[in-house]
Amino acid sequence: MRIGELAGVVGVTTRAVRHYHHLGLLPEPERRANGYREYGLRHAVVLARIRRLTELGLGLAEVRDVLADEAGKDLVEVLTELDKDLARQEEALRERRARLRVLLDAEGGVPAEGPVSPELAALFARAAHLSDSPMAVKDREIIAFLETAVPDGERERLVASVGEALGSPGAVARAGEAYALLDALASAEPADPRVEEAARALADCIPPTLFPGIGEIGELDRHDSVLRAFYDDLAPAQAEAVRRALRILTEERR
Repeated sequence: MRIGELAGVVGVTTRAVRHYHHLGLLPEPERRANGYREYGLRHAVVLARIRRLTELGLGLAEVRDVLADEAGKDLVEVLTELDKDLARQEEALRERRARLRVLLDAEGGVPAEGPVSPELAALFARAAHLSDSPMAVKDREIIAFLETAVPDGERERLVASVGEALGSPGAVARAGEAYALLDALASAEPADPRVEEAARALADCIPPTLFPGIGEIGELDRHDSVLRAFYDDLAPAQAEAVRRALRILTEERR
């Protein structure tokens, strides 16, 4: 058999056959006088075995180990480990699908910020009417980012704090008022007298659990790269209002 005939019989491509030659998985036949390689039954048997093993999910390095042991002992071990690995993948897929289904079925659907926890998605849905506010949109984006970036234990505390901030119609109304005041500062200067009013309104919306170490917020302000990036994304007067709100909380919680 020529290489094309061998590949056709086994159901692979000639490129795959050459690749298996290159990796040493399939022995190369000697060339005949006419320069062509002539494949025999043994080549077809080995090539078919390679195809079956790869279709089971074995990598080519694992296939090499199996082929190296003619007794077949390694094959049982490799296939057993493959079965365990597939079982782990199936369990992981079931868990991912379950989380996805909860998110898709959540009140308000998938938020504009993308996949977040079902708990946070429900909180965002509760305050969905605030999304007309550019400042509210930025706030949701940073909250979604933090939920992804913080450690697992901190993630639960973060979501709980957001729930406290948006836990009642009155809290949502106060947040809306604070966002409106901050939106009004989009083209203002940091010295604008409205900055103080916006800062006080924002401070009143932030629950104590959101910044448990609020006394250290001055250090965060100077060194935390995420907070600096958040400030840089705001208008100067808005950034000043946020800074003042954090200073207000620092003084109140000392």
